[in-house]
Amino acid sequence: MSPRKKKKAAEYERPEHGPGSEDQHRSLNHTLAVGLAAWEQDNFAEALELYEAVLKDHPHFADVRNKAGLCLAMMGDVEGALDYFDRALEINERYAEAHLNRAVILNDLGRYDEAAEAFSRATTLDVEASGDFPSDVGNQLANAHAVTGDLYLGTDHPEEAAREYAAAVTLRPRFLDLRFKLVEAYMDLGRLGDARDHVAAILDLNPDFLKARIRLGAFLQRIGDDAGAHSEWERCAEQDPEDRRIQAYLASLDS
Repeated sequence: MSPRKKKKAAEYERPEHGPGSEDQHRSLNHTLAVGLAAWEQDNFAEALELYEAVLKDHPHFADVRNKAGLCLAMMGDVEGALDYFDRALEINERYAEAHLNRAVILNDLGRYDEAAEAFSRATTLDVEASGDFPSDVGNQLANAHAVTGDLYLGTDHPEEAAREYAAAVTLRPRFLDLRFKLVEAYMDLGRLGDARDHVAAILDLNPDFLKARIRLGAFLQRIGDDAGAHSEWERCAEQDPEDRRIQAYLASLDS
């Protein structure tokens, strides 16, 4: 059954009181603004109370449910936060930020497979929504993948770490610190060609990225190009004469 056609805007008269009234509209916006101010001041309990008040009259506001979930998460109630994120997604399944927040909570709860699925869904939705344009969600996703990669690397799972870092780089190829994490993982795995490609990409974007140039020297030494390694490390030494690591690397070539 098709919906009825709405009246033209010119024929609409806002009621003086009750639903749709100007007073109610102002009250809603004011409550949301005060809630945001409380959130920014780390007053999560007050922000939550205000968001829940809005939800009593507007239960289908997915973004407000997401904000309420964030408040609960900051207050330490991860199960309550997860419930809010789940309910936000029941209203809007394509809400990328809610998927991301849900993934973080699931990861904290040790439900890693579900967390990975939620991260993946958030990534897919964000790429579809933002394309090549930057977005806050895309930045958060890239950093979340990097954090997950750090956890894998810390537990001696370099292949899984590399996969997470690669996902981060796919989302934000110009986040050079994330790309460098991928370089480190590839070096640990012995994937020297992949590591060198990413080092080259980093140095193309920022020739003064010292850690990447040091790694380039290590790569060259590893494949037997001592002269190339010496040249790169000499350049590093010129950039930072006080770095003892660089001096040690140069000394290793003379031994």
